[in-house]
Amino acid sequence: MDQLNLDDAEWRKSSASGDNGQCVEVATNLPGIVAVRDSKNPQGLALIFTPGEWKAFLKGANQGEFDL
Repeated sequence: MDQLNLDDAEWRKSSASGDNGQCVEVATNLPGIVAVRDSKNPQGLALIFTPGEWKAFLKGANQGEFDL
């Protein structure tokens, strides 16, 4: 499998994350994908989602679907 080039990704993290070091960063500027990575390891692996998958995840999170 070819590696996806994320050099042009514009990474951002939630303003609610603060500076506690427990953050994920999201890049939504790449055509057809949403990339997610651990802010503590920016050179590490990124998870890749379709925009539809990301939208469904955000909807579930906002509705409490993943609350413990």
